[in-house]
Amino acid sequence: MSEKEFEHIKIEWPTRVDEQGNVVREGTIDGNYAVISINRPDRLNALTNQTVSELAQALRLMETDTSVRAVVLRGTKNITKKPSFSVGADLGAGFGKDLKPNIPWHMALAMRLRHRDYDELEQFNKPLIAAVDGFALGGGIELVLTCDIVIASDRSIFGVPEINRGIFPANGGITRMAERVGLNRALRMAYFGEHFDAKTMLDWGLVTWIAPAGDEFEKLVHEKAKWLSDAPTTALFVIKKCVKFGTRYPQLGLIMEQMGFGINQVSSDAKEGIVAFNRKVKCPNCGGKGKFEDGTTCNVCKGRRKIKDTPRFKGF
Repeated sequence: MSEKEFEHIKIEWPTRVDEQGNVVREGTIDGNYAVISINRPDRLNALTNQTVSELAQALRLMETDTSVRAVVLRGTKNITKKPSFSVGADLGAGFGKDLKPNIPWHMALAMRLRHRDYDELEQFNKPLIAAVDGFALGGGIELVLTCDIVIASDRSIFGVPEINRGIFPANGGITRMAERVGLNRALRMAYFGEHFDAKTMLDWGLVTWIAPAGDEFEKLVHEKAKWLSDAPTTALFVIKKCVKFGTRYPQLGLIMEQMGFGINQVSSDAKEGIVAFNRKVKCPNCGGKGKFEDGTTCNVCKGRRKIKDTPRFKGF
């Protein structure tokens, strides 16, 4: 499936090259990461079955794309009303032509299908960053909860207001929220439907970083996504699985760490990192002279002329 086949999202790709170094896809991203934007600005990026399904399909494409080593999930930058990551479910869209809202098991099935897509986002093997600028409400904050890192602008608003419509956050929101912010806070959010600012969500542990909306926010998102996309991917894969799933059952998590260590140690990235730690290279600051022309000692190598090499991770 190509990018053109998506109606509710748009994708920005990095450049992709083949084993011979030939460019097979000219990208627009400066880094080894992709950006998926929910693209329904006239509806404040409200979610339908199609929207969430397209998000899961897009990540499926990126699982095996070696040029994509991290992904940013965000709302579109093309704001037509107000800034919004997503205001949650599009309540006018319905559940599908074959699912009847007056039949309980039909509604249970509708949610099972929606959980399938949310679970796929949570279990995506590469780092997934939520870049939140504006509203992240209901199903929108439930998307945020499937991500690993959350970067928010200072004008972002979070909440699960479903109780005000006689419903509740059933896309995994209750369970995942309690894991992230604690049982008491999750109950408060779900019971009272309050809105919370980004600073509160930072204090509660949902948000990782905050930046002023605009250029500083965009710069921070790029900086963190680029760092992750240049990092050792096998180690990130193991860390993600152990933290997100092993912590649910501590004894199992310890076994996952042991097995994960075995997997990671045979990766090319681990070998490169260890070799680079022991490898000395000419100090780039002083050119390997140890001193500058004015006679002062180099502040990087401290006159030793050589420094430890920086590893060059290649990814999976």
